[in-house]
Amino acid sequence: MKQLLDWLDSRTGIKRLTHEALYENIPGGARWRYIWGSALTFCLAVQFITGIFLWMAYSPSAQTAWESVYFIQHEMAGGWFLRGLHHFTAQLMTVLLVLHLMQVIIDGAYKAPREVNYWFGLALLGLTLAISLTGYLLPWDQKGYWASKVATNIAAITPVFGEQIQKLIIGGSDYGHHTLTRFFALHAGVLPGAIILLVVGHIALFRKHGITPKQPLRKPDAAFWPDQVLMDAVASLAVLATVVFLTVKFRGAELAAPADPSEPYSAARPEWYFLFLFQFLKYFPGGTEVWGAIVIPSLAMLVLAAMPLVGKWKLGHRFNVAFLFAVMLGAGLLTWQAKKQDGADKAFHLAVQQAHQDAERVVELAKAPTGIPATGAVNLLRNDPFTRGPRLFARHCSSCHQFDGHDGTGVARVLEHEVQAGDTVASIEAKYGAPAGDLVRLNGADAASPKPGQKLLVTDPGSAPDLKGFGSREWLAGMLDPKLVSSDRYYGWTKFKDGKMAKWVKEKLAKKLPAKQAELEKVIAAVSAESELLSQKAADVRDRAIIGQGRELLRDEFGCTDCHQFRKPDPDANTVDLTGWGSREWLIGVIADPAHERFYGKKNDRMPRFEKDGVLKREEIELIADWLRGEWYRPETASR
Repeated sequence: MKQLLDWLDSRTGIKRLTHEALYENIPGGARWRYIWGSALTFCLAVQFITGIFLWMAYSPSAQTAWESVYFIQHEMAGGWFLRGLHHFTAQLMTVLLVLHLMQVIIDGAYKAPREVNYWFGLALLGLTLAISLTGYLLPWDQKGYWASKVATNIAAITPVFGEQIQKLIIGGSDYGHHTLTRFFALHAGVLPGAIILLVVGHIALFRKHGITPKQPLRKPDAAFWPDQVLMDAVASLAVLATVVFLTVKFRGAELAAPADPSEPYSAARPEWYFLFLFQFLKYFPGGTEVWGAIVIPSLAMLVLAAMPLVGKWKLGHRFNVAFLFAVMLGAGLLTWQAKKQDGADKAFHLAVQQAHQDAERVVELAKAPTGIPATGAVNLLRNDPFTRGPRLFARHCSSCHQFDGHDGTGVARVLEHEVQAGDTVASIEAKYGAPAGDLVRLNGADAASPKPGQKLLVTDPGSAPDLKGFGSREWLAGMLDPKLVSSDRYYGWTKFKDGKMAKWVKEKLAKKLPAKQAELEKVIAAVSAESELLSQKAADVRDRAIIGQGRELLRDEFGCTDCHQFRKPDPDANTVDLTGWGSREWLIGVIADPAHERFYGKKNDRMPRFEKDGVLKREEIELIADWLRGEWYRPETASR
């Protein structure tokens, strides 16, 4: 072994290099305050190693980026662990950089002759934040896409050259494939190369000038080995333990749904270390945002860069320390404000919840037997009734209909009412048809005793039937209930409230009940069976005989075919055809053109002809129909 080492030393000088590295003099001996540089070097090494292995499985294109990250996260052996190490080490590296900067400024290690090394450190801080920003987009998911879009839009407000700078960054006039490839080139090539050069220069200058000891010295000078090496090793081990803990706890880094420019992402926020800037911009509305985004941050960076010049004097050093702590305090306060505002924002919470649901759902779909389509993972959600159905319903249907009391996505509709003289809680709720107790206060108004001029929010019951469970026996039973047929859940706010059907239910059918309740239940089973709902398939098979009896009772006992056509042509029918009522084909048809003679004809009450008038495409109508019917891919049913 000695001969091998001597041979290697004669050709490389490794013994002298090792001695210089390990036996560097440390004034005042080893101290824990000197660990930051080594901890950061360890983080950088972890980032480079994990980044190279991630690169081996990553495909940087708009149609393959998310898919390759999905493979790493969910299919590659240990991939989630690798992503977690890379992600959380980057997070911790930002913290360590700030702590290192604080230590340098407090100890005065930026003063002559160490100015250039200090500037190298500032540049390394900027490059680290830049590499974090570029890496945020690489999964090409909703979270990274929209957050990066907001961040790069800031470049557009730069005076004079803003638009040109933005186009240069994103590779064109809008986000797309070239944006991703540019960010990847920066993240995996340009920025790491620049960081390596600066780190080499930073270490060389550090070795030239040595450590700036904290005065007064409490211990005699000592070599870097073994005490400081041990402290640095403990610090690096603590960093690794923290990163591993976070990785295991969260099972790697988060992967949101695939980026979809057509679906706004209200939950988009920058990473926590940029959150203070996001909050800061809120104080600069309209055309003043250039001050919050460009001018003031640039001035703050200039002050940081000028600290070696200002710190020549004792008062200047105190100013530098005070300025640093003021910036840190301000950033912390702005971050707290951003978190507090988000915490009180119900719309944001709903968006976050929806984002988590989309992320879980797309993984379910990707793991389905059909897998990810050749057109890309984004189409998994675009063609998924469970995901798209409620959003299309909320956008196009919820102005009239509700779904279990909300717009389909969980948002309850409300109306604003200005209190007039003589208004009471009961009269206001009656006016809007809001259920008792659904009056809430707004702008300090007291919901218990409203006063003229105050504004109240009232739950909006909609102006058409609630479609939760449409086609089911339960839904149909409610519509044939004399107490409910003209309620807000069914015809209460339509022109059918006092129409022929409602009168028949409240008068003729009411007289038959409860004596004919058993027969009515058979009729309900028969009509509901036309919908062929998967959710009641077992019940329809079990009750085949009852359904057959119900079809006869429907014609003979209850006379439904006096108005409705059912299972055979009837030229005298003058209202909705009950053949296939509630089925997928029937539901698609009524959404496409409710004024068709098969449905409401000239009696149609305000419902748009969605396909006929070009409001919705056929595939969008199919998504709404499948969602209303509860028909979408479920892993538990697919495995049977």
